[in-house]
Formats: sequence, structure tokens, C-alpha cells
Amino acid sequence: MKKKKEVKVLLVDDEVEFVDTLAQRLRMRELHVDTVYDGEQALSFIKRIEPDVIVLDLKMPGLHGIEVLREIKKMSPQIQVIILTGHGTEKDSEEAKKLGGFDFLRKPADIDLLVAKIKEAFAEKIERTMTAIAFAEEGELDTAEKIIKKEE
Repeated sequence: MKKKKEVKVLLVDDEVEFVDTLAQRLRMRELHVDTVYDGEQALSFIKRIEPDVIVLDLKMPGLHGIEVLREIKKMSPQIQVIILTGHGTEKDSEEAKKLGGFDFLRKPADIDLLVAKIKEAFAEKIERTMTAIAFAEEGELDTAEKIIKKEE
């Protein structure tokens, strides 16, 4: 029997207690979770280990979450990003979607909703990757790249 791929999640939030508690709750739901506490750490982390899904706060010291999202999508457009914030505006939500964010949730988010969104994001990543591979194998590299970058 084929082993189911474990979803690799990276939590990015400067509220240490919040992120550590959330990480524990997600691990109890059998997700592989790493944590970092600011945008610079997140960008450094994904250069070494690429997560499937990033749950990203907006308001952090240093880089704002929207800037982190922009950099993630430049570096690794296939990574799915869910914004989870207590300080987001409608403008932030629109900007996150425009930059390729998967979803925009407000704190405190229901843990079951967050887990469902993480699994949806992971499923979409797998589907996009498989579709892109199929196009690449047919020599349609431009189309494959557009699929990965979510360009329609």
C-alpha cells in the first residue's frame, strides 16, 4: 500500500505562544509542522526546506506578511500560502489573493476550518503540480510554468 504523503506546514507568526500552541494542535491532527517567528526566518527556511503550505501572519516586525507572500511566490510559486491574521483589512485580503495567496482567515480561526483549508491548499498544490508535469512532458513548458504560478 502506498504511504500517504504527509503535509508539510510552516507557521509564520511573531506571537510565540500562539504559534507554538497552534503547532501542537496541528500536529495532533497528523500534520508535519515547523514554526518561525518572522518573515526573514520564513524566507530563509524555505530556501532549505520547502513546505507545502505556509500559514502566514501579516503584522510582524521586519517584513510585513504581504511582502513575505510576494517573496515566497517569486522563490517558490508552488507553495500554498494561507494568511491567518488578527489585523488584516479587506485591502490586505485583495492584495493577498492578487499575489497568489490561497486563502485569508481571521484570528482566532476555528482549528477544524484551518486544517480543512490546509488540506484543500495541499490538494490544489498536488493537482497543479501533476497537471504542470503532464504539460511539461508534452513539451509545453510555458503552459506548465503558468499552471505552477497560477497564471490563467
